[in-house]
Amino acid sequence: MTQTAPVSTQDAHATPPAPLRVREAQSADWPEVVRVSEAAFAAGPYGHLTVGEERRRFVRDVEGRAAAGSVLVAERAGEVLGTLSIARAGTGPSRLAVADEAEVRLLAVSPTAQRLGVARRLMLAASETALGWGASALVLDTGDRNFAAQALYEGLGYRRTNKPGEPGQPGGPGVASEGRIPHVDYRLQLQPAPGVVVRLVRPSEIDAVAELSLRAYELEYTISGNYRDDIISVGERAAAHQVWVAVDAQSGELLGSVATPKPGEHLTSLPQSDDELDFRLLAVDPGARGRGVGAALTTLVIELARLRGLRRVVMNSGPQMVRAHRLYERLGFSILESRVRTVDPGDGRAPFQLLAFSIDV
Repeated sequence: MTQTAPVSTQDAHATPPAPLRVREAQSADWPEVVRVSEAAFAAGPYGHLTVGEERRRFVRDVEGRAAAGSVLVAERAGEVLGTLSIARAGTGPSRLAVADEAEVRLLAVSPTAQRLGVARRLMLAASETALGWGASALVLDTGDRNFAAQALYEGLGYRRTNKPGEPGQPGGPGVASEGRIPHVDYRLQLQPAPGVVVRLVRPSEIDAVAELSLRAYELEYTISGNYRDDIISVGERAAAHQVWVAVDAQSGELLGSVATPKPGEHLTSLPQSDDELDFRLLAVDPGARGRGVGAALTTLVIELARLRGLRRVVMNSGPQMVRAHRLYERLGFSILESRVRTVDPGDGRAPFQLLAFSIDV
């Protein structure tokens, strides 16, 4: 059983003070990850239990947990305030995850950093990381006395999956002592549409995504040379920002793609504040239309904004992209009149209005 470090109820809902940053842990962070984890568990509802040697080794094996998935840290001014690990199903740290699920382990917040929203930020970042893998869900468990952690998970939409009073799992790396700790299991669904998996593009798919995107845009629109080059520059976008793909859940066939910025960045000049997320180049393979692929990818973008604590999603679209406009309007976007602008393509074509759309998160 995963014993989750204590999180205050206030921490579950507080807005973290700036600048709090969540990132993937580097090897230089591992001693601090261990320090924060051990201090957090010692201060928690199970801190009175004797820590067995197997449990101690598990907490200190940051390198092993990183190899099994990812270890995240929350830092402020270079100080590590919290951490968690995400494990892929079938790896050593994972105890509950099956198939394409991912599992959160060892969420811990420094006793000196309670009520700052650290745990919530880490959990939201864990969801984005798992989405990038294409995980169908995040699963976790916590001790039945850790009421604050339970409030956090339930506030984030996790659903309890075991019955009240069900006993804890047998002793192992997730148990602090030789005894048993009753546990509460949770699951959070991640994928936005049935039959479709959304995840980050893989290097082997770059060329195929470029071809798919070009097919999607050339089917209905006249593409200029410069715009064509932009559309097919998938590798450059994936290196500098993020390229997401939608694939068939059974066959793995590529169905569509969209580009988003990395956390804290923008793709274009359209956003006017740091709490706006922009996206570009939504493309659905012509043969996959009618399957909800465009909606799934756009819903992903909206979810990313929510996970990053942003206020709004914004995007530009040409006047000829009527099919895409209908999708955006159906999902709740509206025209952002103040940011509609006239563009001169400079290739002999007449100037046109570049539309702007937005949705509040």
